[in-house]
Amino acid sequence: MSEHIAHRGALWRWTRATGAASWHFVTIDGAAGEALSTTALMRRLEGTARGFGSLRVVATIGGSRFATSVFPSNPEGWMLPVKAAVRKAEGIAEGDTVEIVLEV
Repeated sequence: MSEHIAHRGALWRWTRATGAASWHFVTIDGAAGEALSTTALMRRLEGTARGFGSLRVVATIGGSRFATSVFPSNPEGWMLPVKAAVRKAEGIAEGDTVEIVLEV
């Protein structure tokens, strides 16, 4: 059984100190972040936790649905990476607010 978690957040960019590469993320915080943290705790208790405390998810942004992982980012919550193909397909860029549905 999967859980659906909805969230609205801003797309932001992290750039390596050398400037050689950058990645785009949406921070999942508030009630959605708490739901992810609860799921992560349950997985640790079950012995099914993944490396770095990440959780596998299927994310939907607009018409794009993609499998990825979210990563804990204390104290902000969780980070959802958003690849270039999704950003291009949905016409979103750094600073845009996006609606996300996560299946955990």
